[in-house]
Amino acid sequence: MNPDEKIVYPKNQYKKYIKDVVSGTLERIELIEETIIKNLDKDIDLKKTGKLLKIILFSAVFELMFKHNTPKNVIISEYVRASEYFLERTQINYLNAILDKLSKSIRNVG
Repeated sequence: MNPDEKIVYPKNQYKKYIKDVVSGTLERIELIEETIIKNLDKDIDLKKTGKLLKIILFSAVFELMFKHNTPKNVIISEYVRASEYFLERTQINYLNAILDKLSKSIRNVG
């Protein structure tokens, strides 16, 4: 994706929320990547991670970091459910496990 390209969002009841997540993720991509590496250094190699999985992961981490009104379990379950349309079962299970681990350190919950 070209970072200078303007993103056009179609009219939808979720438009503002989706726009906020996409824009927020792109604006904070370095911080999100740093957070993932810091907390999952031994669990993931972002250079070898598929683009689609990486996009889903980064968006979920953005929400975990900046959407404090949404419970972490809701964020995880929504991203896992959405990923069923795009990822294989092993990738979905992996996504669930790493989001669970990340959520505990991001949201400071044991």
